[in-house]
Amino acid sequence: MADMTRDEVLEVFRECGAILEGHFILSSGLRSPVFIQKARVFMHPDKTAIVCNALAERIKSAGLGQIDLVVGPALGGIIPAYETARHLGVPAVWVERVDGQMQLKRFDVAPGSRVVIIEDIVTTGLSSRETIAALEAVGLKVVAVACLIDRSDGEADTGAPLVSLAGYKVPAYPADALPPELAALPAVKPGSRTAA
Repeated sequence: MADMTRDEVLEVFRECGAILEGHFILSSGLRSPVFIQKARVFMHPDKTAIVCNALAERIKSAGLGQIDLVVGPALGGIIPAYETARHLGVPAVWVERVDGQMQLKRFDVAPGSRVVIIEDIVTTGLSSRETIAALEAVGLKVVAVACLIDRSDGEADTGAPLVSLAGYKVPAYPADALPPELAALPAVKPGSRTAA
């Protein structure tokens, strides 16, 4: 299934129990009644291959030109970057936080390489912008950001053109502006990054 509709993508996430409902503190610091626990998809190589193959096809059809390298921000972007790179036939590397800053630490890459950043989920675009800064600092050219699910449905500022497999806009609120039904639930912070 190389080309997937939004509903088909979300169905894979639902099959894996990856769409949770409650009161969640997102890595951006915003609060939401829905959390996408993508690790529940990534624990299934067959499901991960399906969505990442579809993302690779979406990237190929985006008219980005030559792609030399795929980069995933650690932690959440490592698995989808690797699997998407496999379907694109290019190497995959990752950036990670060092003293709070994203850096390309473990890999030697050719300056001028054309890069697509692979994100799992995009909400605000902060991780993508931090990754772009780290890659440009070592002379790489970011041609696009690609993600499995865009929680902003096209509104996030990723710092580069965004290619998403599925848009899935769900509400997100500042902690001091919660609707009463959300405020009544205990908050859980399942993400991997400390709130900004």
